[in-house]
Amino acid sequence: MHSAFLRAFVATITAATVASAQAPASAAAAPAAAAFPAVGDAAPDFASTATDSTGKVIPITLSSLRGKVVVLAFYPLDRSNGCTAELSKFRDEYATLFGSGVVVLPTSVDSLGSHASWAKESHFPFSMIADTKGELATKYGSQGAGRPTFKRTVFVIGKDGKIAYADTRFNALAQDGYDKLAAAIKTARGN
Repeated sequence: MHSAFLRAFVATITAATVASAQAPASAAAAPAAAAFPAVGDAAPDFASTATDSTGKVIPITLSSLRGKVVVLAFYPLDRSNGCTAELSKFRDEYATLFGSGVVVLPTSVDSLGSHASWAKESHFPFSMIADTKGELATKYGSQGAGRPTFKRTVFVIGKDGKIAYADTRFNALAQDGYDKLAAAIKTARGN
């Protein structure tokens, strides 16, 4: 009985070793997802491209926005149900949610063309970042694991360039999330 157990154990180990040796190298070399930046951390700097309802290409760097409150909102896809609810709420309650002087930057994997047409159709009052390679999302831990889309996350970056608020599981359909976001923005603005 002991030798049967030992043979089964050796066979299992051998099979596992062969399977791991045959695994594609890319799976073993895949980088771990970046962690979300924590409140109080310096916000990861970035250089990206955005557009608005006019279709104008707008280069954006976080460092150029120092001194302003920035809301960086990652979302999965243009025109999907949750994303439409979120960005429509941003539009409809822009004055009370953000107020003047706050830079709002919704960000997804969609192209500049997709953003421009959606912004025009929906009358969005903000520029939208096209992060088609997921580089910015990765810096903020918002790249969807094993998915081509982003996690729905929201970061408020204070005038000092530090993360003032982070919601790493933002619920676009719950008022509570917007209330917390508005309070965080008010605090970051110094009101």
